[in-house]
Amino acid sequence: VMALRRALHFVFKVGDRTKTATFYRDVLGMKILRHEEFEEGCKATCNGPYDGKWSKTMVGFGPEDDHFVAELTYNYGVGEYRIGNDFLGLTLQSSQAVSNAKRLNWPLTQVEDSLYLTEAPGGYCFYLIDKEQPDCDPVQKVSLAVSDLQCSIHYWSALLGMKVIEKNEDKKIALMGFSDNQCKLELQDIGGAVDHGTAFGRIAFACPRDQLPDIEALMKKEKQKILTPLVSLDTPGKATVEVVILADPDGHEICFVGDEAFRQLSAMDPKGNELLDEAMAADKSDEWFAKHNKQKASA
Repeated sequence: VMALRRALHFVFKVGDRTKTATFYRDVLGMKILRHEEFEEGCKATCNGPYDGKWSKTMVGFGPEDDHFVAELTYNYGVGEYRIGNDFLGLTLQSSQAVSNAKRLNWPLTQVEDSLYLTEAPGGYCFYLIDKEQPDCDPVQKVSLAVSDLQCSIHYWSALLGMKVIEKNEDKKIALMGFSDNQCKLELQDIGGAVDHGTAFGRIAFACPRDQLPDIEALMKKEKQKILTPLVSLDTPGKATVEVVILADPDGHEICFVGDEAFRQLSAMDPKGNELLDEAMAADKSDEWFAKHNKQKASA
């Protein structure tokens, strides 16, 4: 049953959409998979408490059916977010990304042999393994901070059905996943409280639609946090997806979405790249704020 669950994406809030697009496209070498503009807040509060105009861009190395991707949420009125200690990094394997970063003078720090650390705009850490990009998804793992490793392992394995792939007691790290051939979740015990800042993201997984009520019921029974009980989200002209949004013991947001409808919704849009470029060209929010002697909000 758990083998049918899969890691989908991580949601990043971005303050500078143009610089962020440069990072994902030109440094990492990802493709824009789909892009949407919204005029008001989303029912799933994808954009936190900020109302008004926002956009969502899915970016990855290939189709969402078999690649772990990034969801970039941009709020037109917000220029920056306070980063916490909750998101520890996304690791991907691509020597091409390393050489892109060097060529573009994008800051790069060598961590160890064949491993570099770089940052996306906003301060999000990315680890680049300097080896040839594989034919399958180059994204290997997402690392999140936890305050009590045993407690988190119990939550993610006993309650959510992930298997523990590796555990390092000395480094207080556990590597987990629903299956070996998809992006893994790495939990790192930081020996203190997890601070989500205002930049806090969300990790999304798909499961067969009929498992959603069971996930919700189990979390109720175990007295765990449910942020959004089972709800249907409509995207005009596209599949209606059902989601349940949870929070783990450290408050990391976790979205489970019905797989069947999500596969339809997440089909790659050949116009995605063009739509993002058009939206960026049309975005005069910086000028508007400057003209009115205002600053974009710092969330």
